[in-house]
Amino acid sequence: MSSSASSDSSSAGGFSLYHYYPNKGAASAFVALFIISALAHLYKLSRYRVWYFLPFITGLIFEAVGYLGRNISAGESPNWRTGPYVLQSLTLLLGPTLLAASIYMTLGRLIRLLHADMYSLIRTTWLTKVFLFGDVSSFFIQSAGGGMLANAKTKSSIDLGENIITGGLIFQVIFFGFFMVVACVFHWRIIRAPTPTSLTIAVPWQRFLFVLYAASILIMVRSVFRVAEFSGGFSGPLQSSETYIYIFDATLMFITSGLFIICHPGRIMVSESKGSIPLSDSVSYSYTETYP
Repeated sequence: MSSSASSDSSSAGGFSLYHYYPNKGAASAFVALFIISALAHLYKLSRYRVWYFLPFITGLIFEAVGYLGRNISAGESPNWRTGPYVLQSLTLLLGPTLLAASIYMTLGRLIRLLHADMYSLIRTTWLTKVFLFGDVSSFFIQSAGGGMLANAKTKSSIDLGENIITGGLIFQVIFFGFFMVVACVFHWRIIRAPTPTSLTIAVPWQRFLFVLYAASILIMVRSVFRVAEFSGGFSGPLQSSETYIYIFDATLMFITSGLFIICHPGRIMVSESKGSIPLSDSVSYSYTETYP
């Protein structure tokens, strides 16, 4: 996807910002794809008023801005400026963290929708808070590492920045793995002993759970890739070819966005302001529980 690049005037302290020439066409394509995705989700948000999907849209904007940064860098090869490099590095690292935040909040609302609080490993009043704590912590750890990497002038400072980012990514993987366990245990329990609501509600809640699983797996694979990428070091094989970031990051995050466009949570969970959730094809019953 890109040719190799040698150290030149674009380097900081003797280290090249990229070990390849960024591909302008690929970056432009994903800028367009993520902008279209963000606009589609913005339409869905305005239609269904599911405000907890605002972080998801923000994450898509981060993705678009990240590939815009790579697009700018591609036009500067081989004399890259630090600004666009830092922009793409930070936003592409942090974007999926924001996608995950909305996914965490969605599970808690789904559990409450089905009146199945007793089947959650974590009390639903705490479920969103626990995972958002992990998400926000990961966000700030990665931000700190990215900031250090952006100002690195020596190999030791570059290594330290990468180690901090790796730590933040591992933290994210641990919390996301636990989230997947919570979702699976909840699903297993409600299948074994369905609640009355789960049997009568006229929405495809099980299909939506499978969408949550698929999105979670995609984000997990992306995060594991990023851990491997930074663990391998600045000159490691995963940072020496641009192909990997488009396969294991850009494509996976775009598919994640597409899954929620096709099966948006607003289709099965209307906002509190609308005051009801359809329980059959012909009648709606009031549902006014306060979500966390």
